[in-house]
Amino acid sequence: MRKFLIAIGLLFGVIFLAGHFSEVERILTTIQRGDWRYILLSLLLIVLWLVNIASSYKAVFKAVGIDERLVRLVIMSAAATFINTVAPSAGIGGMAIFISEARQKGKTGARTMVASALYVIYDYLGFFLLLGLGLLVLFRRNNLNMTEVIASIILLGICGGMVFLLYLGFKSEQALADALAWLARTANKILRPFIKRDRFSVENARGFARDAVQGISELRNQPEDLIYPFILAITNKAILLVIFYLMFRAFQVPVSIGTLVAGTSLAYLFLIVSPTPSGVGVVEGMLTLALRSMFIPGNDALVITLAYRGVTFWFPLLLGGLAMRWLDTNPGQPQVQKT
Repeated sequence: MRKFLIAIGLLFGVIFLAGHFSEVERILTTIQRGDWRYILLSLLLIVLWLVNIASSYKAVFKAVGIDERLVRLVIMSAAATFINTVAPSAGIGGMAIFISEARQKGKTGARTMVASALYVIYDYLGFFLLLGLGLLVLFRRNNLNMTEVIASIILLGICGGMVFLLYLGFKSEQALADALAWLARTANKILRPFIKRDRFSVENARGFARDAVQGISELRNQPEDLIYPFILAITNKAILLVIFYLMFRAFQVPVSIGTLVAGTSLAYLFLIVSPTPSGVGVVEGMLTLALRSMFIPGNDALVITLAYRGVTFWFPLLLGGLAMRWLDTNPGQPQVQKT
């Protein structure tokens, strides 16, 4: 199953890159104009950023009773990001990589999904700190508009829904099962006119709730394990903030700390709340307009945006493709049961 997933992911990757070849070419041309020292430092920081993400996964996996080596998690998280970008599936494609690995270690897919949900929740919580500061900067500069407000509300609703389901799991298995069953029935009603059948099984939803509660029970035993992932979520956004600053230095454009915070927060906001994969096209347009509204000259705003997206989106995407290929040739070892 994983080999099929990897093969499909690589195929979609080729199609995705072919469809955006002109944009990649323009970004490479732009980056070549910058100071190579700052560009190189930003690329090294992206590697550190990927290690930080893997450390977050390791922390939440440990919290639900799954142990995995950091090096392998770096590769798996890079591969998951790649497949979620080139073949958007609401995160299911990337999550399948973690589920396959966990099953080889004798763990349930539901427990892995609980850990993945925890990772997303922590990522959003860490981002909300940056977003709050960014929106405050925009408000004080009279640059805050309804687009940013609506996008922030959507993100808050997504995070709130995930936190609520996690709370139900803490409360009782029955409460979580009823909520997931209701979601399955509602989704089926919405999709039935289009696909002419039920897409989600109510019984499977209840079975998932039962397995998920087993993973959530691990959190009750060691609640202190929930602190470290939050710290990592904050450092994750701090690294992106530093990379954004390096882009300004690379092209010798002066910038204030307020513009850095606001720009980084908007770039990440529209990366998440966007109708396109990882905000392709949307982030570039919105961030350029935002920087121009903060008195960055138009040409400089475009150059900074393209360089930042090249480093924080296209470079990790390349690494993710290499990670997918590595996973194809280096499958994880199944856990040996002791007798």
